[in-house]
Amino acid sequence: MKRTILLGSLVLGACGFGHAQINSVITKSGEKPTIAVPDFRGAGDAQNIMGVFNSTLFNDLQSSGQLKMIPKTLYPVQVPQQPSDFRQGGPAFADWSGPPPNANYLAYGYTAAQNNQIVLYGWLYDVRQSNPSSAQLIGKIYLGSLDEAGSRKVAQEFAADILKQFGATSLIGTRIYFVSDRSGSKEIWSMNYDGSDQKQFTNYRSITTFPAVSPDGTKLAFTTYPILASSRNANAAQFGQQTPNHGQPQIYVHSIDTGRKLVYYNQQASMNAASDFLPDSRHLLIYSTANGGFSQIYETDLDGADLHRITHSGSLEVEPKVNPKTGQDIVFVSGRGGTPQIYRMSIDGTDVSRLTTGEGDAVNPAWNPDGQHIAFAWTRGFEPGNFNIFVMDVASRDVVQLTHGAGRNENPSWAPDGVHLVFSSRRGRTTQIYSMLADGSQVQPLTTQGNNEKPVWSKSTQ
Repeated sequence: MKRTILLGSLVLGACGFGHAQINSVITKSGEKPTIAVPDFRGAGDAQNIMGVFNSTLFNDLQSSGQLKMIPKTLYPVQVPQQPSDFRQGGPAFADWSGPPPNANYLAYGYTAAQNNQIVLYGWLYDVRQSNPSSAQLIGKIYLGSLDEAGSRKVAQEFAADILKQFGATSLIGTRIYFVSDRSGSKEIWSMNYDGSDQKQFTNYRSITTFPAVSPDGTKLAFTTYPILASSRNANAAQFGQQTPNHGQPQIYVHSIDTGRKLVYYNQQASMNAASDFLPDSRHLLIYSTANGGFSQIYETDLDGADLHRITHSGSLEVEPKVNPKTGQDIVFVSGRGGTPQIYRMSIDGTDVSRLTTGEGDAVNPAWNPDGQHIAFAWTRGFEPGNFNIFVMDVASRDVVQLTHGAGRNENPSWAPDGVHLVFSSRRGRTTQIYSMLADGSQVQPLTTQGNNEKPVWSKSTQ
């Protein structure tokens, strides 16, 4: 019996299986640098905010997935605060590089309060070296406001510099855009990489969904169901209540810097949906019923002009995502085989091949910044509705399952570092957003209020 595929199931789903090894570019497997990060002390009023500083510094380094953190219980009694502490009778490098800590690196320093600012003096040493001059990798001063926000700021900046020493990318300054119903209607919200500073971005008081962020971090495209004017339900009108009458889904584009709506021309169609920006941030991949039949994939200019059709099938084609490295490969979801599966094709619509096996439902593809791997949602081996997150090496088609038996997991999106993922999961009565490393470890909840879904990770600092 031929199966009917609904747009909602295609644009949401997730689940899976897999024990294959994914390229170390994703998991960053192998020997990780070991680092000791003792608690810093503060002089004067700075000491009052050192709890926030120490937890932020340690957690940012630990959550990076790039370093092996030495437990603080293994640290020596004598902790240096500045290079001059490494003198005869003081702390020795061997105290840190030898047992029990066995660290390769030591991050240390202190803070002080000056001119109503917190001043951080931070050092990173390679404690396998013989003396302070050869050991020093970082020696820097950081400034912030004399409060918890300033304390967190200087800790994050120091952590970013440490990660940079090991070729890792800090997530500081990145934002996650997502859909939330906490205001009473589905709107686009944003938050920091760690779930802090959650704030509403759109206010259409309708159904606003499917956010897509331009690679340069300046524009946000999404799909909204505009409320038609003078729509009123007769029964509700008796009580003076307005009942929204939603129009057909339309694509909107906003400036992230100003929040202002930009011009975008929508095709006359029963459905237009934004999906992804091309690497130049000046073109969009969308899916639309502009052809009058099933949804197909198109490319448009940033304002909706120069509509170019890419797929020409007799099946539903949705969720196109362009390879961020090449700009020439697209992964997308198609029902051409009967059930939604993930396919790959060239940007001109040629060279189409199916990536997933044909089992279950496979949806929500998302490219890793390396252009070699995708994350997606799959129901392989499970009843429909039980979704998990998977990662695939596109060249070999090896897959690894990241989530296991913990709710309905969907809509993965890669962080700019290519090591973290954000996704939505229904674990109980509500759907919330979580982050994790690309090996499935360090799962962290980021939202708690209302229902939250469809996260996308952006480089934007706004």
